[in-house]
Amino acid sequence: MLSKGFLYSGGESARPLELRAGPLSLLFEPHTAFLRRIRLGDHEVVRAVYAAVRDQNWATITPKVSLRRQEIASDSFQLEFEALCQRGAIDYFWKGVITGEKTGRIRFSFDGLARSDFLRNRIGICILHPITECSGLSAAVEHVDGTVEQGNFPRSISPHQPFFDIRALSYEVATTGITARLEMEGDTFEMEDQRNWTDASFKTYCTPLALPLPHPVKTGDEVHQSVALTLLGQVRPILPVNVGRTPQLSITTTAALPLPPLGLCVASHGQPLSASEQARLRALKLSHLRVDLRLDDATWPTRLEQAATEAAALGAGLHAGLILCEHTDSVLPALAEHVQRLKPNVQLWIVLHVSENPTSEQTVQRVRAKLQACAPNGLFASGTADFFTELNRVRPQPGASSFLCYSNNPQVHAFDNVTLVENLAGQVHNVESARQFTARPVVVSPITLRIRNNLQAHSEKAGSLRELPSDVDPRQLSLFGAGWTLASLARLAGTGFVQSLTYFETTGWRGIMETHAGSPLPAEFPSEPGAVFPVYHVFADVAEFGARQVYSTQSTHPLEADGLTLVNGAGQRRILVANLTPDLQELKVKTGSCRALVRYLDETTAELATRQPDEFRAARGQSAESVSAKLELRLLPYALARIDIE
Repeated sequence: MLSKGFLYSGGESARPLELRAGPLSLLFEPHTAFLRRIRLGDHEVVRAVYAAVRDQNWATITPKVSLRRQEIASDSFQLEFEALCQRGAIDYFWKGVITGEKTGRIRFSFDGLARSDFLRNRIGICILHPITECSGLSAAVEHVDGTVEQGNFPRSISPHQPFFDIRALSYEVATTGITARLEMEGDTFEMEDQRNWTDASFKTYCTPLALPLPHPVKTGDEVHQSVALTLLGQVRPILPVNVGRTPQLSITTTAALPLPPLGLCVASHGQPLSASEQARLRALKLSHLRVDLRLDDATWPTRLEQAATEAAALGAGLHAGLILCEHTDSVLPALAEHVQRLKPNVQLWIVLHVSENPTSEQTVQRVRAKLQACAPNGLFASGTADFFTELNRVRPQPGASSFLCYSNNPQVHAFDNVTLVENLAGQVHNVESARQFTARPVVVSPITLRIRNNLQAHSEKAGSLRELPSDVDPRQLSLFGAGWTLASLARLAGTGFVQSLTYFETTGWRGIMETHAGSPLPAEFPSEPGAVFPVYHVFADVAEFGARQVYSTQSTHPLEADGLTLVNGAGQRRILVANLTPDLQELKVKTGSCRALVRYLDETTAELATRQPDEFRAARGQSAESVSAKLELRLLPYALARIDIE
């Protein structure tokens, strides 16, 4: 059986330090050196302050942090630490000092030293501003030359940087009459709208992107930077209403929203589904499987045939991602012939092009002319294999006939559990911003925990790998991964503007169950051969209930707990709930007066759920009755609950 660390969230993680600086509360993570969630009462003033070393490919070098000194009082603190960033040719060392005063002033300093020659795109401090509090908010930007610009944080996602040449930034904290002022030293800063990459923040960062990159770093080069947060106005403590209280879910039943069709990707390891794997996947009643076909690769007919066979065995349709290049139009007639012969149920053609990002309408129309006849019911989508930002920067022509498609993952800039939960909100902002330039609901495909390496099959036999591929995340087999997926589905379905959702893969360490061969690296990804992952049961709970609609479900603490409410044709409700934290949660769900059956997926049931999923699914759950129109749940760390209202 998995260790608790892997079962909870794919590995061990350290607890943050809870700190105060006068009226401000905040967290410090000793293992990442992140300052997080600087709050005035319930109001988030700054989402995070941290320092990053990013190489010439924008890869972030994970620091090894050593906390050297800490002095923590009830209303102030001082922390000193060292960070070592090493990977390949990169050897970089920096010292950090963070102080918090009882006046509410917080200062973060960075003193770095290069111990090798290398190329970098960024070294230094980044500041994240929360989207809930800051979207549309007015701000005063003081430039390096001393001039002051009055502007606003973007409400819809800005395709380009909102502010440049920043020395200081000021904005009001909610309606408190208190102003937060951030002053940066040591470099020129600018801001980007990170929602383009599904991050739930605006980021003020150093080294303007207009400068030539990558920049050479020489041994002995030093960097000295700092950022200071000061509160201005009638500074005073503000008592929180939500922070520190029990999370509560509320369900809006006045309008039902459609549950988007759900699918998975064909496994990139290339091995066909076994009979038992087919049986387990059939139980999920998937709308579709997605297969990606590089038409300049001679193996595409084999991949298409295998995908068509697997989709037919599961009773699912096919989403075919076509990756074109300058010379592949000539292959389209052969593709049409294969489709005519195989007769797969092609629901959607996703047209991508290696030299067009996103794909142009002209390319889509060219492909449509060749393929429409062989799959007359197939719809067409264009877009990108990358992020929403590609669509936002090159928006579709008016009257474009295809759906827009983009991929989604929560780990473009940071990789910890807290960031992954925060960035769930970014998925909603992607969809809502897309409404501004397309009348058609969006195709979000695929949704993965990490950025995909490529669109080809992987050779990952036991003994051939020494480390996990960069697109494999141990959280795939964890309770956290299941809860994150549930919250993602709930948030995206709640927009009412999604044509379809495609998650993960069918099998393997990018999938929802392990193959019978097992993990190629069992020490780093300790899955059991033939076991299902907890995320499997999220899709099974949705499919089993047979719902086609959802009710909007709101959490008072969306960074701690989330839920999805399904409703079937008979008006019955099934509520799925996830604890998104490593802490025990006493959670309430506003159901109205009712009786219910509650089944938990947690550390006490995970062994049964993963090894004997059919037996686990046969359990009806525990009887529960609402108190004052609320069901009370006791959720263990990263636990999920299924509630069937009787």
